Parts: sequence; C-alpha cells; structure tokens
Amino acid sequence: MAVPVASEVATIESRQQLIDYLAGGVRAPDAWRIGTEHEKFGFDLADLRPPPYAGARGIRALLEGMQRFGWQGVHEGEQLIALNRGGASISLEPAGQLELSGAQLATLHETCCEVDVHLIEVREVANELGLGFLGMGFQPKWRRDQMPWMPKGRYQIMRDYMPKRGNLGLDMMARTCTVQVNLDFASEADMVAKFRVSLALQPVATALFADSPFTEGKPNGYLSYRSQIWRDTDPDRTGMLDFVFDDGFGFERYVEYILDVPMYFVYRNGRYLDASGQSFRDFLDGRLPALPGTKPTFADFADHLTTAFPEVRMKRYLEMRGADSGPWNRICALPAFWVGLLYDDTALAAAEDLIREFDVPTLAALRDQVPRTALQTPLGKGNLLGLAREALAISAAGLARRARLNANGSDERIYLEPLVEFIDAGQCPAERKLALYAGPWQGNVDPVFREFAY
Repeated sequence: MAVPVASEVATIESRQQLIDYLAGGVRAPDAWRIGTEHEKFGFDLADLRPPPYAGARGIRALLEGMQRFGWQGVHEGEQLIALNRGGASISLEPAGQLELSGAQLATLHETCCEVDVHLIEVREVANELGLGFLGMGFQPKWRRDQMPWMPKGRYQIMRDYMPKRGNLGLDMMARTCTVQVNLDFASEADMVAKFRVSLALQPVATALFADSPFTEGKPNGYLSYRSQIWRDTDPDRTGMLDFVFDDGFGFERYVEYILDVPMYFVYRNGRYLDASGQSFRDFLDGRLPALPGTKPTFADFADHLTTAFPEVRMKRYLEMRGADSGPWNRICALPAFWVGLLYDDTALAAAEDLIREFDVPTLAALRDQVPRTALQTPLGKGNLLGLAREALAISAAGLARRARLNANGSDERIYLEPLVEFIDAGQCPAERKLALYAGPWQGNVDPVFREFAY
C-alpha cells in the first residue's frame, strides 16, 4: 500500500511500512517522469578562486539575485541555503557547488529547456557578481583547504564523520560535481530489471562522461577522479550493491540494506542532531542514542535514504549516480542515455541481454578500473568502448521508439550527439582536456575556466 506524502510526519511502527514506502513509488508508464540534477563549480572571474558563502560577491548574493526570476528562498536559521520554483530547486553542495534539482518532466525536450533556462538565469546573475561556473567532475585547481564550506547543519556532521570511514570523503564533499537522472518504475519487477541494467552499465556512463583528470593544477592519473574518490569515501554506503543481482531482490532487500547504512543525523525543530554512526534499526525500536525514546517518521526515513551513496540509489525512484558533471550540452546527454535504455520495453530487454554475460566479479572489476582508463578499460576480448557503443545504440533506438518530438520535428536522440562523438573518436572528455593541457594550454589548467565555463 502506497504511503501518501501527507503521512511523512507519521511515526513508523514496522519494517513493512518501509517496504511499502518504497513500493509507493510505482507509477504507470504514462506517468513516468524525468528528473535531472546537475552540480557546477563557481569561480571568481578575476582570480578563479571559489566564492565564499557570504559577501557582496558570494554564493548567498547569487541566491538572492536568482530570486528576481521567481525563485523562493529556503532558510536554515537565518542562512539562505536553497531556492524553490515550480517543482524544481537550487541547492548548495558543501563547498558551494550550485545544484539544480529539476522538476519531474515528461520529455527530454522539456528537461533540456529547463537546463537552458536555469543556466541563462545563473549566468545573468553571476556576470553581475563577477562570477563564472564550470561543469567538471573534480575541482581542477584548488586544494581542499582552499574550498569554502556552506553553513548547513548536515554538512558539519558529515564533515566530522567522513574522515572516520575513508580518506577521500571530504574531497567528495568539497571538490566533486556530478550530473544524474532520476527515473520511475512501473512495478517491483520493473524496478529490479532497471536497477540491474543501470548498475551493470553505470561504468559505461562513468567512462562516457569521465571529466576529472586534474588535481591542484596537475594531471592526477585518472580520467574520472570523481569516480575514484567514491571508492575511498565510506564502504558502508558506497559501491556496486552486489545483492541487487541476487535471486529474490526487491524492495524488501533494499530496505535491509538501507537499515544497515549508518546514520548521519536526525532533523528536529529546525536543527540537525548528530546521529553519525548510529543505527536506524535502533531508531525503529526507539533506542537511538541521539533521540532516546523516539521512533522515526517517514520524513526521517526519506532523509536516511539520501545518506547512502551507491552507484545507483533507490528512493521512490532510481537515481543514476555514475557520471561526472560537464558542459552545457552534456547535461542533457546523461538523461537521454538512461531514458533511452530504461523507458522503452524493447530497449530494456535488449539491455538485459547485453549485460547477461557479465557476472558480479566482472562488473566489480570494471567499476574499479574505469576511473583510470574510461572507454579503454579492458573487457573480455576488447574494451569498454565496444560495450558503450552497443549500449548507446540501444538507447538511441529506445528514444526513436518513444518518438517524442520537439517543435522542429526532432526526436530525443538529438541529445545523444555528444556521446556519439565520443564513441566515434574512442575518446572521453578527460582525454581531450589532457591533450589541451599538454598542447595549447602549455601545462596550465587555468584556461579550462575560460574555455569550458557555462
């Protein structure tokens, strides 16, 4: 039985209610929507430094300036930390990376229009403040200690806890950016099929979008360093989720997984209470040390779902989390790739056939290697480029069958064009930037802020 949104303040009394909560995301195919999110680095046009939160030319000033376009402010205490408008939101990642969480839209044409409008608005306000924005997977120039921190309570708790579980969690928070898409499912069986396909093919997305080859101004030995960072962030909440490929996987098994992910916080009365490392299972029994005698609400469970960071994450929909952020046209390419694969029955069946030969150890090895070698990662008798080519062809066919046309009569395959170019060249975005670094940029990463800014 689906849990209505109005009941999110209700207390959870049983584990079955958590299973029902996830199952409440089931939607008929004609109600499936596309929710695209992307993050970007701000920088000062004068010295390329990341802007602080406060000040006349800071991130808060940018958020205030965006309100001229009808965005409504969201505050934490006295701090402006986010904006909402028409089902979309603009929020702040820990070091001020600006994130658009898009509305639930029916077509990729609408999604790309939303992205266009957002970036035009951001650019107008940013230009007035002397700021620019860059889409890449990892901050190419500045050290972690040179990054600002945003005044959000949950980030302070995470900042204190991250170093206890991995070496690169603070880099994940402060120096990475991603683009992702959130997609629906029609039933538990449909969710399982989509989860398995998207998890198995997530390394393909990582390779196609690999765009984080620099650290502190120098090549770092990776093509997607952002992806590598997730391998040393927190083993309790990251990874490929091998159990998704087990017989009997479904909503119940994911609930068991999420209950074993240690908590970060509980939100009460406008404040984040530190529950880092504590157990949601104890919370269900009213034995949470951070809030003794209290049982969780559905809002608490929704918050807890956001603190797991696997390559594909389930809430009441599936989130594709494997791609580096990138320039304007590539933001639309990521949802196009996954919508083509997952929102057409024939394409989904073809994708299931495509991944059938790969066992869990092969997929795990692929995920571990792809941050370094992207499309050239060895796979079978060839490399990942061959699998990417097949997956992209299946996606394009799926988009063709969807036949969603724009005003010019073009279907949604137009958004795959940047990926087709990478496949044809056998080269990912990071490799192109490394060639520029070794050639015209003469060993200097600063031009990336000019040549690839939005």
